[in-house]
Formats: sequence, structure tokens, C-alpha cells
Amino acid sequence: RETEVQGEGVVGVQPLIAPGEEYQYTSGAIIETPLGTMQGHYEMIDENGVPFSIDIPVFRLAVPTLIH
Repeated sequence: RETEVQGEGVVGVQPLIAPGEEYQYTSGAIIETPLGTMQGHYEMIDENGVPFSIDIPVFRLAVPTLIH
């Protein structure tokens, strides 16, 4: 099953990230199987007001004890 999530901000926050800075956050997902994947993109706006998109490559979601 595929679910799409949309919304403004990253877990409700719209951070201002200066060049060279990093931003980290923690989030979660409820899935119906022991294994799953997630992927997507972030839509951002640069310092000149120009929108751009950053791809999030596919990554695995797994029950911690399932995979070594």
C-alpha cells in the first residue's frame, strides 16, 4: 500500500537553513508490515525567493529486531 504525505514544514517547522548549515529532525511512520520503504522530496525556497526541490532517495523502514 502506498501513502502520500503532504504538508508545510518538516514535522510542522519551517526552518531557515543558511548555506553550509545542517538541519536534523526526528519523525516516525506507522506501517502495516515489518518492512517498508519511504522516499520523496522537499520543496524549498532559496534566499532569492526561487523555489527548488531536493529529492529524498528510497530508504528502508524496518522493525529494529528484524534486520541485523
